[in-house]
Amino acid sequence: MQLFYTPDIESNIYQLNEQESKHCVRVLRLKKGDKIFLTDGKGNLFETGLIEDGIKKCIVEIIEKKSEFGKRNYNVHLAVAPTKNINRFEWFLEKAVEIGVDEISPMICEHSERRILKTERLNKIIISALKQSLKTYLPKLNKTKSFSEIINSNRDCEKYIAYCDGNPPFLKDIYLKGKDVLIMIGPEGDFSKAEVEMAASKGIAPISLGKSRLRTETAAIVSCHTIELLNE
Repeated sequence: MQLFYTPDIESNIYQLNEQESKHCVRVLRLKKGDKIFLTDGKGNLFETGLIEDGIKKCIVEIIEKKSEFGKRNYNVHLAVAPTKNINRFEWFLEKAVEIGVDEISPMICEHSERRILKTERLNKIIISALKQSLKTYLPKLNKTKSFSEIINSNRDCEKYIAYCDGNPPFLKDIYLKGKDVLIMIGPEGDFSKAEVEMAASKGIAPISLGKSRLRTETAAIVSCHTIELLNE
């Protein structure tokens, strides 16, 4: 199954852009009559047939549309402090999309070493991971938010902050299956004690992700995968 991201699809006949057309014909070696799949990133999966196989202009016709394809009954929002090495944050984004995440908020904390992100590149990584993992809901990448903005949001969901010190309960032991969830993952220097206390004052519970001390990007992936497994 080959999946293409086409957010502007509106009619039964659709023309792939030049880059996707070239990929379709030269890389995948698809030809007239072959089937390909499209998604608009809004939960719709379109089965289509290739009716024109030009290198610069591939045209497809929709055969069948499936709505809410792969829809889940819970929402995962990860608020993650960007890593000093941007490659690690990009790796996290790719893997989180493959596993299953709905929303990502880069978060600036007291100990953050990186405060600026190039969102255009990050969105390209998200789209690529969406296509590779055959998902139809495009995760939302929010603008960078402060720690204060995250903890003061009025979102109705389970809210947790991963913290290394103390003896907090494991995420797997307190998360309720089927519930929307926000999980906060701190920077390399972890959250400050004051930040954890501020979060607790807002009803955000400290949690542990296991006995090992994890890097920021690893902790984010573990939290995402834990929620996915608990909801199976």
